[in-house]
Amino acid sequence: MSFPNIDPVAITLGSIAIRWYSLAYIFGLLAGYWYINQLIKRPPPVLTQNQLSKFFSWVIVAVICGGRLGYVIFYQGSYYIEHPIKVFYLWEGGMSFHGGIIGVIIAVWVFSRQHKVKLLGLSDLLACAAPIGIFFGRLANFINGELYGRVSEVPWAIVFPAGGEQPRHPSQLYEAVLEGFILYFILLILISFTNIRYKTGLVTGVFLSGYGLARIIVEQYREPDIQLGFFIFQTTMGQWLSVPLLLLGLYLTYRSFFILDSKRKKH
Repeated sequence: MSFPNIDPVAITLGSIAIRWYSLAYIFGLLAGYWYINQLIKRPPPVLTQNQLSKFFSWVIVAVICGGRLGYVIFYQGSYYIEHPIKVFYLWEGGMSFHGGIIGVIIAVWVFSRQHKVKLLGLSDLLACAAPIGIFFGRLANFINGELYGRVSEVPWAIVFPAGGEQPRHPSQLYEAVLEGFILYFILLILISFTNIRYKTGLVTGVFLSGYGLARIIVEQYREPDIQLGFFIFQTTMGQWLSVPLLLLGLYLTYRSFFILDSKRKKH
């Protein structure tokens, strides 16, 4: 199957070219903001509309700065040591989800302390909305023909322009479905039909462990970054970076189910 002829530039306004990748970030952030705005209207109370508006600007900075620095440090360290000014060339691409989530964790921690908001309550709200941004981001990766999968003979394999002549797994779409679409609806069902939202930190735990597991699985079909290649036991950087997220998610889930629940029963 040939790669669909999709122009990575969505809109051209004179000399300004707006790429699908940029629109993915914009749509993801705006949709996430709208979704969280709906969630804070339901119990339990976590933050006000005014606090959400303030925090939104923090999230934008955290995602962009964390995502960029994560890519620089985890994937292209030696290159950016030689070309430090290019760290700021965001239009050339290069963002890391793991770096972005580290940036968001820092933002959540600082904001919660400054505004007297429950840290895990705030992270639960973000966890519900995060799959939306992931979904749009992975679709943009597909449109750009980047982060493609390994060579494959499956019927839906695609010949990517930058991937040579052999058909490959459309791993970007696998990630969009698993890390975005499916994870979003799992969380939606849980917060809509169970009491999970009253167990502080549990939504965050489900999201982190769900994302970590999904990413580790999909990395089995995704071509590793050429400058890094494979690590021990044919693992990839994406898998190693996902292990801490998976473990943290499992801990938060265990903490909410067993530790906090036992304390509530005692009181």
